[in-house]
Amino acid sequence: MTDTKKILLLPGDGIGPEVTNATRKVMDWFQKTGRTSFEVSEDLLGGCAYDKHGTPMTPDTLKRALAADAVLMGSIGGPKWDNLPFKDRPERGLLGLRKGMNVFANLRPAPVFDALVNSSTLKPEVVQGLDIMIVRELMGGVYFGDPRGIETLPNGERRGTNTQVYTTSEIHRVARVAFELARKRGNKLCSVEKANVMESGVLWREEVTKLHAAEYSDVQLSHMYADNCAMQLVRYPKQFDVIVTDNLFGDILSDLASMLTGSLGMLPSASLGPVEASGRQAALYEPIHGSAPDIAGKGIANPLAMILSFAMMLRYSFNMAANADLLEKTVQNVLTAGVRTADIAEKGKPTVSTDAMGDAVLKELTKLAG
Repeated sequence: MTDTKKILLLPGDGIGPEVTNATRKVMDWFQKTGRTSFEVSEDLLGGCAYDKHGTPMTPDTLKRALAADAVLMGSIGGPKWDNLPFKDRPERGLLGLRKGMNVFANLRPAPVFDALVNSSTLKPEVVQGLDIMIVRELMGGVYFGDPRGIETLPNGERRGTNTQVYTTSEIHRVARVAFELARKRGNKLCSVEKANVMESGVLWREEVTKLHAAEYSDVQLSHMYADNCAMQLVRYPKQFDVIVTDNLFGDILSDLASMLTGSLGMLPSASLGPVEASGRQAALYEPIHGSAPDIAGKGIANPLAMILSFAMMLRYSFNMAANADLLEKTVQNVLTAGVRTADIAEKGKPTVSTDAMGDAVLKELTKLAG
């Protein structure tokens, strides 16, 4: 390809730099073999940014993210920064990045690789063949709503307030993403909220229903309360294909779904913005696991979620389906061969380091590419 794409890497904190390093080697392999043409740069986000700049995200970092064709980031945060003022905590950098990039649709696939069926805490017959896509609204809801804050009441008590708020347009734009994905998969969408106790949930259900009738009547639509969805994900997860839900419930349910697969260390994500008139679309890719400060620096973190996030970038930002398929097939083969980091290893079986897992991916890539 001749069109060079700009990628911004934000390794982050904890195990972020370790899994980013393994992923960078995979990116370099695609470059060296002539399959891609990328201009890759790095910057700081999260606790490391606060340590250097006194803020979890500088204006220049956001500017660079907006100028990039895609951003690939590691995880942020850790106990080192837990006592910072709220505005300075690493997580504020991530929320600021998402808001600044206007990435409103978070795609979190939760497939179960055949080789990892026994890594799940659920019975093999419950999870084998599972392949769910959760679409989480990322720019609205209780994480961003106003009013918010902590106040002291006249009687001396303290009160914390967060506001759950959604508009028709916010609901429609994320629901469209979910409906379109459903059309390309099993043509089945489950919309999740709490319409039984929340007015925002009533609005969500009504607006998704209206959009379905107007534009997506060919897709099978169902509705489910969030608490029931959590139960059903554990009871019979294969009933789901695509799930669309709000920011708070999406945060919780996608983490729950990740454990059906055996490990947070396996799951990637993509956060997408609106498609501009030029065809450009802001995109942020990241593993859904945390910074895991307890194992940071030990070289034992699983890099596959980060590597698979890069595969999602190839697919969704650069329309390189063949390269994405190659990388995903590579990961599947490596797992089938029994290569395991500690988080996905069966009891008593040998484990490999972060770098060794990355090297196994590189070796299999070379083999598959012929």
